[in-house]
Parts: sequence; structure tokens; C-alpha cells
Amino acid sequence: MSGPRNLKSRIGMALNALAVAMLVVGLLVGLAVGFGVGGMGGGERQVVTVERTVTVAPGGGATTARLSGKIVIDGSSTVYPLTEAAAEEFMKLHPGVTITVGISGTGGGFKRFVVGETDINDASRPILRSEAETAAKNGIEWIEIPVAIDGLVVVVNPQNDWVDCITISELREIWKPDSTITKWSQIRPEWPDEPIKLYGAGPDSGTFDYFTERVVGKAKASRTDYVASEDDNVLAAGVAAEKYALGYFGYAYYFENPGRLKVLKVKDDARPDAECVEPTDETVSSFVYPLARPIFIYVNKKYWNEKPELREFVIFYVENGAKFARKVGYTPLPEDYYKLAATLLRAGLLDGLYGLTTVTLKNAGPH
Repeated sequence: MSGPRNLKSRIGMALNALAVAMLVVGLLVGLAVGFGVGGMGGGERQVVTVERTVTVAPGGGATTARLSGKIVIDGSSTVYPLTEAAAEEFMKLHPGVTITVGISGTGGGFKRFVVGETDINDASRPILRSEAETAAKNGIEWIEIPVAIDGLVVVVNPQNDWVDCITISELREIWKPDSTITKWSQIRPEWPDEPIKLYGAGPDSGTFDYFTERVVGKAKASRTDYVASEDDNVLAAGVAAEKYALGYFGYAYYFENPGRLKVLKVKDDARPDAECVEPTDETVSSFVYPLARPIFIYVNKKYWNEKPELREFVIFYVENGAKFARKVGYTPLPEDYYKLAATLLRAGLLDGLYGLTTVTLKNAGPH
């Protein structure tokens, strides 16, 4: 069963998975095409609660439907665009399959996943120990699959002409629980003496957990007098409408709003050689950008074994992971990872996939 793992056990699982992978690839080289290798192509918080479930209507694909059934997905709004892209493409190929994708945040999605209500949970952080313990009590086992890398962005309104780069320590002063910053001029004296309007992830969001741990220094430690939502669309719209706004969320929502948002460079000033870094594929994939992090899907093992439509969707998702990541603005994991992970999944080798990536030793967020 997948669960909380210390660094030694992660590395051990990675090495075991890689050894088995080499054996599988060697034995099954003649079936590589069949396996699909290579892919197919403080004050009171102002809380905005958005519960939204999107059903992507099956398209009129040219292939004959051999699969049927329903796949239920919930979780991270950060991972949502990636999963939505995969769902749309899969249902064109298999019109008999209906996939619903909800947005209740990583934590909100895990609340459903650990009691068996969903097939897949989208997650912008690894599963927490407390969530894993609840899953174990309920007999829920899972497959942990990294799907891309996100450069979490700090954004302002395009009318903001006074800041292009912000430091981690400045972000900490803004977002820490006892912050007294209410105006831009309190951050730097030369900035406008105007109220700062804050937009950020809600407490059920994996982005909230990651940002608070990485920036503030403790997961879930944050000021509360800001507009909070688990739906990044709400945050993007808020910053786009407020000249003196500042917010943070997944890169895909900046990518989807060209001209409506301004992304800031970020400087990790705890490092003496730090520079202002813009989130790009190069800086995110190398983790030079200070707010880079892997993002995941978690698959219920019982449903994986029982539902062929779920197995085929997950393998299709992984095989085409690099393409989907680029489509929605995220940074793909190494190309070889997707090929090997898909081969292992086809062979029924379900554990240790995170260890196959090159990001295992990076700051993936709280556990």
C-alpha cells in the first residue's frame, strides 16, 4: 500500500521500481507497441466557496467504443486543467465512458478519496500522513502518479507598474499569520501608499499547504484576512479586476488569462547568490524557480482492478502526460518518465512511480 514514506524508503522504492522496470522492458520489448510506449501523440477572512463539478461531454470520436462506465475525479484546481484535457481526449476515443472532474481542492478531494467516493484525486501536493491514516482505516489503497511540474505563480494586476520582482521574505511578511501589512508602502517605502488586496488559496487547497510551508515556514500558517478560494478561476478573476491586488495560484491559470494578469519574478533571498527568477519551463523543471513543485493524481487501487475504463484512462493520461502538460501551460516531467511509467502501469507494477522522476529529492511540499 502507498503511504507516508521517509526519504530512505522512497529511494529504496525508486531503485526497486527501476530494477523491475528494466526487467519488464527487456521481457516485453516485442510488445512495446501494444503497451503504448511513447504515447499517442488579521481580520475576518473573506472566503469565496465555490463547489463546481464539470462533466466533460463525450465527443464524437472516430474510434468504436469498447469501453463504458463512469469515472469520478475530484481534488486540486491546479491539476484540474491537466486532467480535464486528458478526459476530453479520452472520451473522444471512448464515447461510452463519462468522466466527471470536480474542483474541491486537494484536501477537499482527499476527504472523498480516502472513504472511497472517487476513483481519482487530483493533488497539488503528496498525500498527508493524516489522510493516509484515514485511508488505511477505510481499507483504501492507492497509486501515486506524478503528472507534471507546476511553477506556482505570484501575480498582480497589469496596471501594477511598481513591482516586477518580489522576495520570499517579503511574501512571508505579507502572508504570515500575524502580518500587519495592509498597504503596498509597508512592503517597500517607494511603493504606493494604497491598500493591498490579497487573493490566495483556500485551506482545503494543496496550493495553500505548499505555499504556507514554502513561504511562511509552516504548513497551513497564514493570515486570514484575504479572499480565499479552492477555485483558481476565482482568484485569477479577482486579481484581474483589482489594480492593487496580489495573489498566488497554479501557473495554468496565468497561462489561461493572457493580458489580464502580470506574473512576478521571485527571489529566494535566503540564498546569498539568489536572483529574481521568472517561471519558465527551464527554471521550473530545474527547480531554479523558488516555487516549483510536482503535481499528482492518486488512483484508488480497488477501482483500478475492477474498472477497465479507469485503467485505460490512467494509462492514456500518463502516456500523453507531456503533451497535456504543455497544452495547459505546465512543465512536463522528463519524457522517459512518462514512457516508463506507462509501461509499468500496463504490466501491473503500480508502486514507486514517484521515485522514477527526477524530482524525488526536491521540495515537493508537506507530507
